[in-house]
Amino acid sequence: MPVGVLVAPVIPALTDHEIPSVLAAAKAAGAGWAGTEILRLPLTVAPIFRQWLERTVPEKKEKILGRIRALRGGKLNDPRFGKRMTGEGIFAEQISQMFEVACRKAGFAASGPELSTAAFRRPEGRQLGLGF
Repeated sequence: MPVGVLVAPVIPALTDHEIPSVLAAAKAAGAGWAGTEILRLPLTVAPIFRQWLERTVPEKKEKILGRIRALRGGKLNDPRFGKRMTGEGIFAEQISQMFEVACRKAGFAASGPELSTAAFRRPEGRQLGLGF
């Protein structure tokens, strides 16, 4: 069975340095491809995350929030399609490049397997017709 790994959420200035070791471990466990996403803080998630930072790593709180804002155009969240999972700017580019290099070093394929519908069979019975 083809298996991949999603390294997510990457928290800038907190977990980004762990990307290479996570990918190496995933490859050793049999993963064939990898993806990543940077932390998103929509709506009510942001205050909960800030509280968590205050409790767990208060000395890094402002640096982490600053990096997230740098990735999100000065905000803690950017809902725009194409930007919400990756961010933009120098820190987003650094994380992306680190991820790409770590994938190559670990030996991951450039992408996951090609999807196929060859084994798909339409279910029979009343369920699809809803029996009306």
